[in-house]
Amino acid sequence: MKTDWLSVFSRAVSALMRRGCRSEQDAEDLVQDAYVRLAQFSKEKTVDHPEALLMKIALNLSIDAHRALLVRGEEVSPEDVVIVDGRPSAEDVVQSREELAQVGECLAQMNERTRSIFLDSRVEGMSYNEIALKYGISRSAVEKHISKGVMLTALWMEDV
Repeated sequence: MKTDWLSVFSRAVSALMRRGCRSEQDAEDLVQDAYVRLAQFSKEKTVDHPEALLMKIALNLSIDAHRALLVRGEEVSPEDVVIVDGRPSAEDVVQSREELAQVGECLAQMNERTRSIFLDSRVEGMSYNEIALKYGISRSAVEKHISKGVMLTALWMEDV
C-alpha cells in the first residue's frame, strides 16, 4: 500500500500547531526533520507504521524545541531586529538648544546673588540649609531667593 505523504505531512503539521507550535513554518520544519530521521531509521529497520512513527518523531522534536526555547530563550533572526536610535531627533536638539539659550538669558537678567542661590539649589542640588550656611543668610532668605528665581524663570519662559 502506497502512503500519501502530502496528506500525512499536512496532518502532522496540523497536530503540531494544535500542540502549541509557534508558527506553521516551524511546524513544517519539524515535520521535515522528522521525515529525514524516519528515512534514516527505515534504512536500518523495518517500519510497520511509518505515518505513526513520523508523528511520534515530530512530536518529540517539538518537545525538544520547546525545552530548548525555555533554556536558551527565544531566538531572534537579524531580519526581525529593529534598531531603535535612542538619540534625540534634530528638531528636539534644536528646540532644546533654543530653550537652553532662553534660560541663559533669563538667568542673566537675575541679580547675581539670586542667580547663584537659585543655581546652587536647582543645578548643584544643595539643600536650603547648606545654601544658608554658604552665604551666611537665613533659610527664609534662601527660600525667598529661590522663589524669586522660580518666578522670574516661569515668567521669562512664558514671554518667550
